[in-house]
Amino acid sequence: MNNDNQTPDTKVYRLKNEKPYVSKAMKKAELSIDMFHPRYWLQWISFLFIQLIVLLPYSVLMFLGDIIGKVALNVAKKRRRITRINLKLCYPEKSDQEIKELVKQCFQNLGRGIFETAIAWYWSDRRLAKIVHIDENELKIAKEQAEKGQGIIVLTCHFYTLELMARIYGSYIKPGVGVYRPNDNKVLEYLQVKGRTRSNLYLVDRKNTLPIVKALRQGLPIWYAPDQDYGHLLPHVYVPFFKVPNAATVTGTASLAKIKNTVIQPSFAIRLPKNKGYQLRILPLVENFPSGDDYNDAAYINKIVENMINHATGQYMWLHKRFKTTEDGTDRYKVGSVH
Repeated sequence: MNNDNQTPDTKVYRLKNEKPYVSKAMKKAELSIDMFHPRYWLQWISFLFIQLIVLLPYSVLMFLGDIIGKVALNVAKKRRRITRINLKLCYPEKSDQEIKELVKQCFQNLGRGIFETAIAWYWSDRRLAKIVHIDENELKIAKEQAEKGQGIIVLTCHFYTLELMARIYGSYIKPGVGVYRPNDNKVLEYLQVKGRTRSNLYLVDRKNTLPIVKALRQGLPIWYAPDQDYGHLLPHVYVPFFKVPNAATVTGTASLAKIKNTVIQPSFAIRLPKNKGYQLRILPLVENFPSGDDYNDAAYINKIVENMINHATGQYMWLHKRFKTTEDGTDRYKVGSVH
């Protein structure tokens, strides 16, 4: 790890706990009578429809995803604009035509991502196995690591294939624990917990550190994606991310890596061309981390995330405001801010 850019005076912006935080996370996917109230019927009908649709052949699902993506590209103008700004900030060397093509790919993958989430939640192991590809050596090393009983921070990022990545890792390497944001809607919370724990153990609220620490101390893998801008909800520093020199980046990766007997294993899944399925990548363990310097540690993790994204730039979720939080309050997404 390179410490040439060390900045000892780095300010860490920490969460202000004005009120005790009460998590809405569902520990286990359990039904309750009130979930069948008429106000939830639309959600039940929608997910039943998705479960039926996902029975279709994989190639048909991807074709339908492309159609949804094209519609979203023309309808979701605000998200299209955010996507374009994010890409322009990160890849200023690309021409307008190249950015336009990437935006198109992003929305195509957004449509496909809907069905990929459904595949992760509802397909059987047997059917899933037909579209999974893992390098034998990477799989061997990952399994050997999992058998050591160490806590594993599965460092990943928000590709549209994130749900599938967790399902594949849990099925082929070792069941683990997901870090997520609970949903206020009881039915949607039940459905996402049930879907995400199909091949894994349980989920923990991203704001509750104690269950995450406990899982790592028990020698379990946890999926951790520190690549989004969480505003002032979590401790963060301002470090480079692609060509943006001061992107708000959470410091949680380094904090968790300090837990005794814990390792960091970067991993991600990307969709292969011509409907061949998905490649799960398991990269070498992160060495000599953390360094103890919040700036350097966060910047180093961002470089790992950048490497993941560059494997399939169009499959990454660029539609979120990755750079919304700034030190001086500047709005990077203001009309006219990026040309």
